[in-house]
Amino acid sequence: MTQSDFGVHVMDASVMGVFALELAGGSSPAIAALPQAQAGRLAELLARDLSKLVPGANALELSFAAAHFDPAEVLRPGWPLHRRLDELRQRAPGQGQGPRLIAFGADGEGKVPLPFAAEAGLQGGQMRVLPFLLSGAPEAVRALREDFEEVLLDRGMAGADTALLAQEGFGAQIEHARYLTAHDLAAIMAMQYQNQGLQRLWPIIETALLDPGGEDWLDQPPEPLLRYAGGEVQIALLDPAAWRQRHADHVPDDDPARLERAYEYFQARQRQIAAVLEAHGIPVTFAYCSGNEEARKTLES
Repeated sequence: MTQSDFGVHVMDASVMGVFALELAGGSSPAIAALPQAQAGRLAELLARDLSKLVPGANALELSFAAAHFDPAEVLRPGWPLHRRLDELRQRAPGQGQGPRLIAFGADGEGKVPLPFAAEAGLQGGQMRVLPFLLSGAPEAVRALREDFEEVLLDRGMAGADTALLAQEGFGAQIEHARYLTAHDLAAIMAMQYQNQGLQRLWPIIETALLDPGGEDWLDQPPEPLLRYAGGEVQIALLDPAAWRQRHADHVPDDDPARLERAYEYFQARQRQIAAVLEAHGIPVTFAYCSGNEEARKTLES
């Protein structure tokens, strides 16, 4: 697959990663972003841990946002959080004076800068992630990228003092603190969606991430019919007759009450899929289709 313009740049000169906090069940962090002094200290510990895990990592510049997000906010077309880190890194002082350690936290009044303000509607998950970017000359990045991909998923646990600082700073109950590349995070999310019965949706999200100008379909009854193209998803909105025609092999036909409940479940499934896509920053629209046979044609038009 082709990459987005930012993806090409990152693949050449950066490693995208996250500091992942796995929370105790039912808990959530009390603090959205660390004050600047704590953010700098946490960044120092990240740099130390990453250098231990991947020797030579200290030759790369580390940019770090000391604010936590839902994984879906990281896994969005164009990689907006990492792109913002890269933009701020390029404007930070000291460029050209060797690898820098750049941390972004809350301002003096405790407010989170807008680029790193997490969405309130995506709170409550058991994993929160803090994005970081390792940047350098393309040859230096290429020499280390494969090591990061091989090491972090299997052995990327954070140091005990790093986890403790994150726990105290964010007011969180942390069970595990670890490092992941963006690819690692995508693999974990794909497995989570599989466990939630959403595995057929992941290829759509993956296309939006890796080939945002491409096209993909979900056309596997009893799942809703949808098409990704032009950076957005259209979902076929079927009336009961068209739905029954399309899903004849998967719906009851001998009990009107069961049939009605099955159609309501199908509508709820459409809403669930739309919510997941929107969490990943993929716009969703519903397209009314007058019948099953015209559904694909309607989405293609």
